[in-house]
Amino acid sequence: MAKRKRNIQILFCVSPEEKKLIRRKMIESKTKNMGAYLRKMAIDGYIVNTDTTPLKKQYEEMHKIGVNINQITKKVNSTGDLYSEEMQELKEMVKEFLRILRSSPLK
Repeated sequence: MAKRKRNIQILFCVSPEEKKLIRRKMIESKTKNMGAYLRKMAIDGYIVNTDTTPLKKQYEEMHKIGVNINQITKKVNSTGDLYSEEMQELKEMVKEFLRILRSSPLK
């Protein structure tokens, strides 16, 4: 092994399904050597980690607004009455809903 350019081994285990997936991706990348493919991915490859915290917060806020709108709608449908305070509250909820959508990180 003294003449080899790379003489340090790194070993890891995979399941049969993982091996098939690695081999398929290796073939798709037009690489014929598994060691070369794994080395290239380990050194130059990347994993995308997405922080969805802002989206979760938006969803929670929009859910709360939706629940409030549904409660008002149910009351209006059952009684036929909608007070001006409730209408104003509904308008404010819609404004807040639109503000949350406009501030979305998905733009």
